Amino acid sequence: MLRLFSALAAFALSLAHAGQAHVAVASNFIAPMQVLARDFEATTGHALTVSSGASGKLYAQVRHGAPFDVLLSADAETPARLAREGLGETPFTYAIGRLVLWSPQPGRLDGTDTVLRRDAYRRLAIANPKLAPYGAAAMQVLQRLGLTDAARRKFIVGENIAQTYQFVASGNVELGFVARSQVMRDGRLAAGSAWHVPASLHDPIRQDALLLRRGSANPAARAWIEYLRSPAARDVIRAHGYDPA
Repeated sequence: MLRLFSALAAFALSLAHAGQAHVAVASNFIAPMQVLARDFEATTGHALTVSSGASGKLYAQVRHGAPFDVLLSADAETPARLAREGLGETPFTYAIGRLVLWSPQPGRLDGTDTVLRRDAYRRLAIANPKLAPYGAAAMQVLQRLGLTDAARRKFIVGENIAQTYQFVASGNVELGFVARSQVMRDGRLAAGSAWHVPASLHDPIRQDALLLRRGSANPAARAWIEYLRSPAARDVIRAHGYDPA
């Protein structure tokens, strides 16, 4: 009975000290973020509010005073830039993104770049390369394959990688460059067919996290940063199609 009372008292004490943090997350990372946030809240008692969008837009929102404590970007430059501007602490890499060419139709892609090389498609979805790191990586792939001119006239450009994925998943566009995390579940392709783009065809999609100035004195934000580096978090990140940092 005493042991049970002690456990309940410890739990009540943890809840009494629980806090809340607001995390801005790049659109491509929203699926693992939902799992990570649930596990973090269950483990620590802290609560997270999550906002998502393209990394470039999140940068602008931070610059204009958005109430974010932590930024999980889809690139390395955005957090580094905010840190240089005095708006955050030292960034660190929490995941390495991977790119896929994906179609919701089984057999549409044969695991290679053949469809691109044969120009055997009508429209190609791509995230805005000026705002979304996955879009910039897709452009590098096309350039290195020598297919930029052929593909450009067929582009359907999404504001971010989430919208790009929706273009394809809805069937409005037959295939597109999306984040592997959007189409993988438990290490397997959830639906359709894909070409897993070799990492050698584009610069690494290093996704960095940054504790922002607003969150520096927030225990919940610091606890979230610590949790994001944990083995449990790395397992979730890997299961959703990323390479762990």
